Amino acid sequence: HNGEVCGLTWSDNSTYLASGGNDNLIYIWDNNRLSQPRLTLRSHCAAVKALAWSPHQSQLLASGGGAEDRTLRFWNTSNGVCLKAFETNSQVCQLIWSRHSNELVTSHGFSDYQLAIWKYPEVDLVSELKGHSARVLHMALSPDGQTVASAAADETLRFWKCFAPPTNKKKKKATSSSFPDSALMIR
Repeated sequence: HNGEVCGLTWSDNSTYLASGGNDNLIYIWDNNRLSQPRLTLRSHCAAVKALAWSPHQSQLLASGGGAEDRTLRFWNTSNGVCLKAFETNSQVCQLIWSRHSNELVTSHGFSDYQLAIWKYPEVDLVSELKGHSARVLHMALSPDGQTVASAAADETLRFWKCFAPPTNKKKKKATSSSFPDSALMIR
């Protein structure tokens, strides 16, 4: 990268590392040959901090652009083709894929300061989660894959029930979640 590296994520199988930078580029690195990038992805027109590999398709990478770009993009990393691009109307700060469904959540900065849930491959907006009053900087997915914790520049931590539990053909014994069904704010 020419400039600051502001996003990094390993693929689930640890074969590839995606790096995003203030140079508006995404590099795909092969873990077996780290001397130079295997692939360069060039469609964003602002810094790329938000990166996430799909847990459902090993070569699918989602990326989000900064304040001057505001796009959510989906890449086939076997050939570098941008499969889909969607205008989000605000800076994309972070991405997290659901482990159990083909959905992902994005966190946003200027100008909406929200989280959004998207259905892939349609890139349909499922839900907007509002409550932060400044850029949503970080997100983490709970171990059960249902709850997203978000931290923002407004100095709040919020919990959102974003994804349904996995559906299994075999009936499992019911368990209680350690998180409530509605959003919770900690300050």
